Amino acid sequence: RSLLGRKAALSTLSILVALLIVGQAVTVYFVYQQSGQINKLTKTSQTLQLQALQKKMPSSSKPASKMRMAMVNMPRAMKDLPLSPSADRMPLDIMGPVSNKTEDQVKHLLLQADPQKMFPELKDNLMDNLKRLKKSMTAMDWKAFESWMHKWLLFELAKNPQKNEKKVIPAERGIA
Repeated sequence: RSLLGRKAALSTLSILVALLIVGQAVTVYFVYQQSGQINKLTKTSQTLQLQALQKKMPSSSKPASKMRMAMVNMPRAMKDLPLSPSADRMPLDIMGPVSNKTEDQVKHLLLQADPQKMFPELKDNLMDNLKRLKKSMTAMDWKAFESWMHKWLLFELAKNPQKNEKKVIPAERGIA
């Protein structure tokens, strides 16, 4: 009698374990299907946000082939970078006025690539702004930025050749 009871209990326990395993498998299957749908909805909403931003941008009066790229001074560009709210946290009508300024066009392109991108608020002079940027950037990002600044400086020097020939003195380096 006890052997029959143990066999019944064992078979009942086996059936319950099998049902739990099947239940877990079904749950995993449905969660996997839902995650795919959530990813599709996320991509669709980002696309719709970008389309709304593009519609909100004023159209240029000149054809694209006749437009010239504006030359921006580094201190001016660094000074005018306001804090840009994340596209998914703020409604589109609160994000501020949209214009054809170079800064706005660049921000729009950067936000298209990554809607989560934030822009720091830089209101001090150039040196203080650069120090604040250096503290907020990773070492690798800062090195890339320094490289870009060097290339920008070379471009500016090539654009405006100096009439007064002066000997170039390299920056002193500390002894390591």
